[in-house]
Amino acid sequence: MNKYVVVNQVEKWNFSIENINVISSQEYLTNPKYSLLKSARIFNLCKDYSYQSKGYYVSLLAEARGHLAIPTIKNIVDLKALELVRIVSEEFDDNIQNSLKNIKSREFTLSVYFGQNVAQKYKELSALFYKHFQVPFLRVKFNHTTKWEIQSIRAIAESEIPADHFESVHEFANQYFSKKRYDTPKLIKSDFDLAILVNPNDPAPPSNAKALKKFIEIAEKMNIYAEIIEPKDLSRLNSFDALFIRQSTEVNNEAYAFARKAQQDGIAIIDYPDAILKCCNKVYMAEALNNANIATPKTIIVHKDNRDEVLAKTGLPCVLKAPDSTFSFGVKKAKTIAEYNELVTNMLKESDLIIAQEFCPSDYDWRIGILDDEPFYACKYYMAKGHWQIYNWDAKKKDDQDGNADCLPIDKVPKKVLKMALKSARLMGKGLYGIDIKVVDDVPMVIEINDNPNIDFGVEDAFYGDRIYTQILMALKNRLD
Repeated sequence: MNKYVVVNQVEKWNFSIENINVISSQEYLTNPKYSLLKSARIFNLCKDYSYQSKGYYVSLLAEARGHLAIPTIKNIVDLKALELVRIVSEEFDDNIQNSLKNIKSREFTLSVYFGQNVAQKYKELSALFYKHFQVPFLRVKFNHTTKWEIQSIRAIAESEIPADHFESVHEFANQYFSKKRYDTPKLIKSDFDLAILVNPNDPAPPSNAKALKKFIEIAEKMNIYAEIIEPKDLSRLNSFDALFIRQSTEVNNEAYAFARKAQQDGIAIIDYPDAILKCCNKVYMAEALNNANIATPKTIIVHKDNRDEVLAKTGLPCVLKAPDSTFSFGVKKAKTIAEYNELVTNMLKESDLIIAQEFCPSDYDWRIGILDDEPFYACKYYMAKGHWQIYNWDAKKKDDQDGNADCLPIDKVPKKVLKMALKSARLMGKGLYGIDIKVVDDVPMVIEINDNPNIDFGVEDAFYGDRIYTQILMALKNRLD
């Protein structure tokens, strides 16, 4: 397997290591040859892993391309939430206390380089932090009150390594990159009270009030206790056996924190944190669909170096999407070159990469509901009145904000649409997905893979009725079993 170290600036990489290709983040993200590689391990040593930075996208696109990334995008996001870090580290709290028991000061900093520390006595503790967070350069700060606790944890850049550590780090690097296998954290598996996460202030909730009531009623008939919880209830989550997320999902909102904590605590989940990370980023989705040879509208990942070449491929009008846009928020249509330039300039201020797609008008989109690799509902979503999208958040009347919908039996869905939906869902793994497909000139194209699709009373359940709710609850039960 080819091994690549990805850094921000190759000329500033100070280690000489055999059989390792060192490339820049810009090269990995924008050179088409790397998206075509079928077997690669990517060591992401960018100086910044912050959300939507180049370091973030290196790990995200590595996963989309089927490359093995260290750190994974999940590792990167986990580091941002100290609460999640503490949840994970509770698992080896005894090791922390034992390793640091002889330190006389109230503060201590542990620097972890490729899973090791320059002091042999912290070898085991360093290995544990690396095993769980998979970040090559990591700095953990502890403080002591009644016991040692983590105060902060963050990835550090190569430039932050003290000069007197450099010789050791060079040795650790050679040991690390010569390995054939790399430890990955083992996630606790699950085992019946059900928490349904709902945000009362959600501008576009994935289930309406009647649907939530249905879930609770049917759960009761199936001997499942179901309770609505809110974002403020994270501390209560481990009193439940299963979690069903019914609030809008984003990497930076509470839904991901709930999903990740549930996964760590062995709680059954719909939907998984991996699904949130992948589906909530249009850049990942574009790369993954392209690599799987699944038809989409002409799609280009836009960055500052290629922005002037995009319209030659997409034409006008073209659709521009922020990486984490949901429910049509952050999706814009540029009708002119001037509009395109203005929108791209503003959107690239928020993210190093955005998406441009050719505009493919249609009267409706198919939405195929997929649950653990099986289709279980099918809808036609019509465009909002006088608008080019299903949702029109600028509509003056609330009734005009979204279009009508028809719910049909699965066997009425064109076979090629159904086949495409199933293939797309498999890219994301098991879970609950809504696959949006347009058919233009008899050619189906995937528009979106939604990790948290609508289950609304009177819409998605209009044909199959209670069976929709039962199947989701059974999927949670199967996870527990």
